[in-house]
Amino acid sequence: MRAGPDGALDEALRRRHGVIAGVDEVGRGALAGPVVVAAVALPAQCGLVGIDDSKRVSPARRAKLAPRIREVAVSWALAQRSAGDIDRLNILKATAEAMKEAIVHLQPPPACVVVDAVTLAGLGMPMIAEARADERYLCVAAASIVAKVARDEMMVELARYYPGYGWERNKGYATSEHLEALRRLGPSPLHRRSFAPVRVLA
Repeated sequence: MRAGPDGALDEALRRRHGVIAGVDEVGRGALAGPVVVAAVALPAQCGLVGIDDSKRVSPARRAKLAPRIREVAVSWALAQRSAGDIDRLNILKATAEAMKEAIVHLQPPPACVVVDAVTLAGLGMPMIAEARADERYLCVAAASIVAKVARDEMMVELARYYPGYGWERNKGYATSEHLEALRRLGPSPLHRRSFAPVRVLA
């Protein structure tokens, strides 16, 4: 089984630039709810074990790690874009906007950022955009966990206001349960109407 990032790549960047931040999103492929971004700058020795791409960490482990990551981080920030923003801008632009917002809110500001896959223009600092960065950089893996836990909590809360879609379980993704509820109930105000499975029912 593949081990999570060991922090070596982070340390190499830290020696070259100083404070580095990892940036990752969650919810890009969902049919409902926001896309949520976290930016996290970790100290050189964060002392946390088990940080990895959020998809490779169990929900129980993520729930324990997220507050610890926020506690030890040099700085961290969350940003989101709503379903309406996503429909207006498209998912890539909405994600990029949220990423830039999260980076801007980091205090102290980082000297370099590592982003999972998305290239961000006009940051005014060195940036590395790398596919699967959450599997290679500790700071990006940490950001993926913080973002995932935050968005999951949002979707559980939103499920109370829009019952019937199973968001407390599927978190807005296109599961068979969610698709069946969409056919039965129609789209809610929080569904992304520009996404094909929703658009055909809107």
